[in-house]
Amino acid sequence: MDIDVRPSEDAAKFLATDQLVWFGEVSDTDADNLRLGLPEDQRFVVDLPDGPVDLHSGIYGVRPMELSLPGSGALAPIAGLTWVGVHPDVRRRGVLAAMMTDHLARTRDAGLAISALHASEHKIYGRYGYGMAALQLQATLGRGTTFTAPHLEDEAAAITTQLVTMSHQGVAERMRACQSSLAAAFPGTIVGSPDYFSLMALEPAEALRDKEPRRVLFARRDGEDVGFVGLRREHKWDHARPSGTVGVGTFCGAPAARLALARRVVDLDLMGTTKLENIGADDPLLGWVGGPRATGDLQTWDSTWIRLVDLEAAWPLRSYEDDCDVVVEVDDRYAPWNAGRWRLTAAGGEGKAHRTDEGADITLDVNVLGAGFLGRGIGALLRAGLVREHRDGAYVALARAMRTLVEPEPSIGF
Repeated sequence: MDIDVRPSEDAAKFLATDQLVWFGEVSDTDADNLRLGLPEDQRFVVDLPDGPVDLHSGIYGVRPMELSLPGSGALAPIAGLTWVGVHPDVRRRGVLAAMMTDHLARTRDAGLAISALHASEHKIYGRYGYGMAALQLQATLGRGTTFTAPHLEDEAAAITTQLVTMSHQGVAERMRACQSSLAAAFPGTIVGSPDYFSLMALEPAEALRDKEPRRVLFARRDGEDVGFVGLRREHKWDHARPSGTVGVGTFCGAPAARLALARRVVDLDLMGTTKLENIGADDPLLGWVGGPRATGDLQTWDSTWIRLVDLEAAWPLRSYEDDCDVVVEVDDRYAPWNAGRWRLTAAGGEGKAHRTDEGADITLDVNVLGAGFLGRGIGALLRAGLVREHRDGAYVALARAMRTLVEPEPSIGF
């Protein structure tokens, strides 16, 4: 059965479908979340003939975003896939596959080479060509944790910090400007639109209840913002002693700015524990505290998933730290224009991809290329049997060329 995916024409119905699929508490401000979260022309729906009458059979949306790629020095526009949902009554009917196929075709037609997402369920998106491209760590630190970074001390000493409320006028704009200016140096960083940052700062009264409003701690040097991190404190008293927890989001800034921010968030009054919710696998913080065992409850999660929508256009967008020249047989069920044999080269940092009839050196699914596109190591996928090598050493050359000196940054959830 052909399934028609079309632009949404009813914002209220789109929102109501989302509220059913995600079954969270319905808020009076949900309409603002939709307005700021998804442009009207980036909302898409499915209505099966025998599907629900009052709601859509499926929905998805796309956030216009930008992604920092290894070595390119520029932000590449990408499609941020989000708000994906299928009505419970029509599961296993091909609705999701139809929407994913539609999304990839629309993304390519729009001239975008890359789609990205955060996976609510990790088992779903690999089969649609997305690769797990960045990891994030969650860790806890005690009050007054010591950070040792002798060669950053002079630079960090010149940085001051400023605590402000995220919802206050101008704060979202400052956050976006700061992240945009720093993103090129931190591959994997995703920068949202101005509306997306306004959405981050939106915090209605009914969502707060007994919670503190979200705050932003800015790092500043010579009167300019050079980094920031979001946080929220939670009160707790243990045997009449203050032992609250501060939840800390994604750090933005060069290492010295992050050091200044980290020292501040582990030394807030009335707090006993600092929970770092989104640090990278190679974040300098782990070195500053003496390694993973210096943290408490260290956990690893998947962060950004990357999909090469147009392999030919995507391959030259980033730079490469080693050379390679391999012929790759690419399997791609949902973007058939990518399927087939490609000669992927990297020389002097620049990459090229073009069609070829030469014999394949490697056979792999397109999700493997997505997994390594931000620089995360993918060499182990050959040992895991997820890649087939026809010429000895070919996959090693490909994996080395794609890998970067440090792991990519995790991105803010979207």
